[in-house]
This record gives sequence, C-alpha cells and structure tokens, in this order.
Amino acid sequence: MSFFGLGRPQPTSAEKVAAVEAEMKLLTEMVNRLTRACQQKCVPTDYREAELNKGESVCLDRCAAKFFDVHLKVSEQLQQESQKRGGGAGFGFGG
Repeated sequence: MSFFGLGRPQPTSAEKVAAVEAEMKLLTEMVNRLTRACQQKCVPTDYREAELNKGESVCLDRCAAKFFDVHLKVSEQLQQESQKRGGGAGFGFGG
C-alpha cells in the first residue's frame, strides 16, 4: 500500500514472484541465445579434441563479451526510450 494513498501501490507477493519468474525466463533465453551464437561461431561441428583449444577459448571469451556489451547497450537504449515515453519499465540485465 502506498503512503497516505499517494504514489504507486506496492506490488503483492504474487506480483513479485511473477516478476522474478519473468526475469528468470528472459535471462534463460539470453543465455541460450549466447550459447547458440557463440558455439556456432567458435566451435567446429567436427570435434577433433575433447577439450577446447586456445583459439576456440579466446573466440568464445570474445564472443560472450561482445554479446553482453551489445545487450547492455540495447538495454540502456530501450530504457531511455521508455523513460522518454513516460514508462518506467526496466529491460532485464543491466537495464
């Protein structure tokens, strides 16, 4: 409940749980996209060794770093656009 009936009402426990579940779903989808994109780019489909070689490891590291960097920039941009329109919604990781 809000203070003296002013402002936004506080979310209920069910709403908090739903928000956390939605955030977890978004994060899971993001990790799946990261895994798919970087594995497709950096790891050959014809495995030659049980372990990643140095080139593959470096590629995966750079791919993941770029993925998160782009995700943060997009999240910031979406948040700015949302604030310009008067909305206050966040957009997940880093936003």
